[in-house]
Amino acid sequence: MCANVLVAEDDPRQAEVLRRYLEAEGHHPIMVTDGEQAVARVRAGGVDLVVLDVLMPALDGVSACRLIRDRSDVPVLMLTALGEDDDVLLGLDTGADDYVTKPYSPRQLMARIRGLLRRVPAAPRDVRRAGALTVDRDRHRILLHGREIPCTPDEFGILAALAAAPDRVFTRMQLLERTAGRNRESTERTIDSHIKNLRRKIEDDPRRPARLVTVYGVGYKLAG
Repeated sequence: MCANVLVAEDDPRQAEVLRRYLEAEGHHPIMVTDGEQAVARVRAGGVDLVVLDVLMPALDGVSACRLIRDRSDVPVLMLTALGEDDDVLLGLDTGADDYVTKPYSPRQLMARIRGLLRRVPAAPRDVRRAGALTVDRDRHRILLHGREIPCTPDEFGILAALAAAPDRVFTRMQLLERTAGRNRESTERTIDSHIKNLRRKIEDDPRRPARLVTVYGVGYKLAG
């Protein structure tokens, strides 16, 4: 099966090897470099499997796995240094489904990934449409008139929330909860910036938005 595989690995060489092997097997690799990015990307949706390195900056793999498990049952495979038994046990106790010790054979890792993906039951695609706009959460894609629109994880999270309930008005705080920007520096005004960028991508005339509409004094909605 073709899957969206999130890889959280801060070593550029290791990350590049994994990316190439995943693409060779027909998967779509999503590459991040720390645990915070991994958690945010899973929460944005469309991830079929997560590969987490234990030792990462910002947020370690075990802590990231714990946060992922709070909201998702996506399969998680941990990468840990050889002999770090405590990391392995802690990762499994936190909710990881499997682990591979470093140094590892990429072919062995791909076999483990195939095994985990076989356990995932087939599910209906989560695709939402609002007029000419299509939001495919499973494949993490935005289409406008059938043409793919590149989006950041935050932008995708906003559009996915809006497309799930066309014509419903969301406050900025509600949309902020759907983004990857849940840190101390994020404010409700961050949403205004994302909305501005999205309008450049999906509106025929960003100065006169017809799809991503402002409801003054409240927030935003996606016109159905």
